Amino acid sequence: MPTSESSVISLEAGNGKQSRREFLTASMSAAGAAASMPWLAVAAVDSRPLAGNPPELCRATVVQLAELIRRREVSSLEVVNALLTRIEQVNPRLNAIVHLDADGARASARAADQAIARGGVAGPLHGVPMTIKDSLDTAGMITTGGTMGRKAFVPDNDATVVARLRSAGAILLGKTNTPELTWSFETRSPVYGRTVNPWNPAMSPGGSSGGAAAIIAACASPFDIGSDTGGSIREPAHFCGIAGIKPTSGRVPRTGHIVGAEGFTQSLTQLGPMARSVDDLALVLRVIAGPDWKDAAVVPAPLGNHEDVALRGLRVAMHVDNGLHPPSREIAKVVQASAESLQRLGIEIEEARPDALKDVMALDEDLFRADGGSWLRSLLERAGTKEPGPDVALSLKMIADLNKREMTAPEFAALLERWDAWRGRMLQFLARYDAILCPPCALDALPHGASDLPETYPAFSYTFAYNMTGWPAAVVRAGTSSQGLPLGVQVIGRPWREDVVLALVRAIERSHGGFQPAPV
Repeated sequence: MPTSESSVISLEAGNGKQSRREFLTASMSAAGAAASMPWLAVAAVDSRPLAGNPPELCRATVVQLAELIRRREVSSLEVVNALLTRIEQVNPRLNAIVHLDADGARASARAADQAIARGGVAGPLHGVPMTIKDSLDTAGMITTGGTMGRKAFVPDNDATVVARLRSAGAILLGKTNTPELTWSFETRSPVYGRTVNPWNPAMSPGGSSGGAAAIIAACASPFDIGSDTGGSIREPAHFCGIAGIKPTSGRVPRTGHIVGAEGFTQSLTQLGPMARSVDDLALVLRVIAGPDWKDAAVVPAPLGNHEDVALRGLRVAMHVDNGLHPPSREIAKVVQASAESLQRLGIEIEEARPDALKDVMALDEDLFRADGGSWLRSLLERAGTKEPGPDVALSLKMIADLNKREMTAPEFAALLERWDAWRGRMLQFLARYDAILCPPCALDALPHGASDLPETYPAFSYTFAYNMTGWPAAVVRAGTSSQGLPLGVQVIGRPWREDVVLALVRAIERSHGGFQPAPV
């Protein structure tokens, strides 16, 4: 894999077109591309044969598929059919896609191909298939949010991000599994059951966007949109070996998500893309970002281009241990190796961590219990769920156990002040750096049921600390464990600097091989 930003592939060979096979063979041999549209770049994918399917279509990135379809090197219908075949092969073992609309996807693909034939392109994702996490509303398609009260709920309207993706030309294949109300670090729901990790069925893909991560890692969907309240994009990306980004709080509208944009903890939850390459994250994020004039927290902040970021001279703080839960030896090793590869690119690396991290667990616990569980019960009530499933029931029990008495109004006001002061302390640390490099989790694998154990929860503090700051954070694969499982690293950036975060994780992706297909 090349490590230099100057290593690119031209999509235009000589004076004309390449064949589909020539294009894909070239694009799969190296990372990066110079594309004819400003939003396009090509990232490396594995080129080993995939029995029974066109490997170049199932393993191709979003960027590659968009370019192939636009240039009529492949039809949208070919791509959809290849992915539907792949879904038939892998999903019975994964239980990642919980609602599939094969006929609708084929009809949309035919329409996309007809539009191309007439010289029309809807947008940068024209004809590219996608899946969508079941916590996001999809008009005309069941959206349960993993809770029994919505088992048969069919929304009239798309969530804002879904509407934007469709307007950009993306085609919806189906919905991916999520725990009830997205409320777990594992993916199991009372409605659809448990999703397994495509690398090892004895392991969880993480949560709450585990269905999305599993189906992307299995090369049966190019991208998905996850939600992240405590790590629900980044943890599954780590456990399944894909890329994912939680944007800055206020970047992407949450309208139409089961956990909405209201309440004193609304800033914790963000929506973001999950895919097999960092360039794909950048492309999809540009489509879904920006105000919809419904989510009151979203602001029209400029979104920079990660390709314009000069890596040399960036200052990055690196730590392998946040002081709350030591990581596995192998995770520590890949974080250190990633730091060394960034250093070779002229990036300044300093071993340091925010002192304020030591207060994360206590602050998180107080925020978690502050309303006595009324927010969770309200979500259940609005969904029409009479009895919560095991994950939400356990959360409500934990809140009850923590709340020996109700928090008083002065105590609640003091908690909010403490949260703001803590964020200020974190910002003081970040003032010296452009980004932070650290583990995404202390665990290199998550056995089913392990997230229920109290001693496991601090392992996830590597992600939820940055929901509490609201800063952008991404995870990319950077290595492989001795058990053959993917290992990710996490990069956190300053507010609104997703471009810097994406530039850094792309450099790591290129240096360490990036995505590898799961052996499901």
